[in-house]
Amino acid sequence: MEQKDINAIVALAKRRGFIFPSSEIYGGISNAFDYGPLGVEMKNNIKNEWWKMFVRKRQNIVGLDASIIMNPKVWEASGHVAEFSDPLVEDVKTHKRYRLDHLLEEHDIDITGMGIDEMSAVIEERGIKSPDGNALTNARHFNLLFQTHIGTTEETMSTVYLRPETAQAMFVDFKNIVSSSRVSLPFGVAQIGKAFRNEITPRNFIFRTREFEQMEIEYFVRASEWEEHFEEWLQEMDAWIQRLGLKKTRIHRAEIPEGERAHYSQRTVDIEYDFPFGRKELYGLAYRGDYDLQQHASHSNETLVIVDAQTNEKVVPHTIEPTFGVERTLLAVLVDGYTEEVLENDTRIVLKIAPWLSPYTVAVFPLVANDSQMRQKATTLWGSLSGSYSAFYDQSGAIGKRYRRQDEIGTPLCVTIDGDSLQDDTATLRDRDSMEQVRVQCSDISRCIHDVLQGLSFADIQSRYSV
Repeated sequence: MEQKDINAIVALAKRRGFIFPSSEIYGGISNAFDYGPLGVEMKNNIKNEWWKMFVRKRQNIVGLDASIIMNPKVWEASGHVAEFSDPLVEDVKTHKRYRLDHLLEEHDIDITGMGIDEMSAVIEERGIKSPDGNALTNARHFNLLFQTHIGTTEETMSTVYLRPETAQAMFVDFKNIVSSSRVSLPFGVAQIGKAFRNEITPRNFIFRTREFEQMEIEYFVRASEWEEHFEEWLQEMDAWIQRLGLKKTRIHRAEIPEGERAHYSQRTVDIEYDFPFGRKELYGLAYRGDYDLQQHASHSNETLVIVDAQTNEKVVPHTIEPTFGVERTLLAVLVDGYTEEVLENDTRIVLKIAPWLSPYTVAVFPLVANDSQMRQKATTLWGSLSGSYSAFYDQSGAIGKRYRRQDEIGTPLCVTIDGDSLQDDTATLRDRDSMEQVRVQCSDISRCIHDVLQGLSFADIQSRYSV
């Protein structure tokens, strides 16, 4: 399998405006990133397509956009205040902190089924040091919740938390959703939103950060049918991965054993991807049972039930939870698409990604920048396309360099207006992946773009629209 250089991908992401280090002019801040002009377009493409696929195209899933700051009792009921922690060790000299399980994994030690005491014993027995070569402190639990305060004065301030996941809002709003949306089992609630975790050692570019975005569904089912729906959601997640165009050879399923699952999960399957830094979790599917609704019903003294249309009985449904990370999706797409091709005179960098994912669907160029007629016709064409597609206009530099810039950012099609365009209203349409070109009528360009987005090959475009 082709190995990708994460440093080359990070460099491309910054150079072309996908991802920048946050507050870089002040020295940045550990593992915080800003999404630039191209990055925000790509993230929006991912989120919009996910919403269309899992909400708008389904009759039994509704949406939610909940508050990031919630009543702190939510996190007590969910178990996050007591259970949401990682094993922490600290370098006794530098005071740098490390996740104990990560240190052991880096020493090729299988930690399956180990608790914090057992992992600590391994550190002591094998004399494992910090990455700086110093002794480590005893392990302790480190809670990942971000705390903040609300109130006007120190005396009246109350402790609250930035949500560590989007899921809990879908449980605490369950009663309102059921009463207002005329839903019936099985049904789902979908949400896209920010979550925050005070990670001990965020790392690997945007793979693990303290602030991230989730695309998540809580799918409420009858207890007797959870296994059937679990398998259905595995297939739905596979369909999403196929829609992204990720290579099948890089995708793997991992059944998470008891003892390693989250405290609420009765079954978890991770969908993993072969990143340049190793095989890591891309998405997750969990069967949460009725844990969350029961917990919130108990702590709030509210009745969280739905009338089962089959039995006419009030039931507490069970939950299947497919979870998708926006940033990890973006990173996997960048890794999968990043390609270096050796040509006759140099190396071409091209981002071979699905056309719908690209920040720009089409780029429009006048062949000669100082020709006012070409510029005017190219600008008019750009304007006619930009209402329907993400279109980019560029007149700077040699045409070959303009093509290469668009190759690097993944633009699937480029259109060039030249002298002949002024005479016969045709233009040159260029394909990103093959670099092949075809002459088409300007009036057909919108249809060409539409067909490419629908999966038509450039060879088919040539045979259908060539003049």
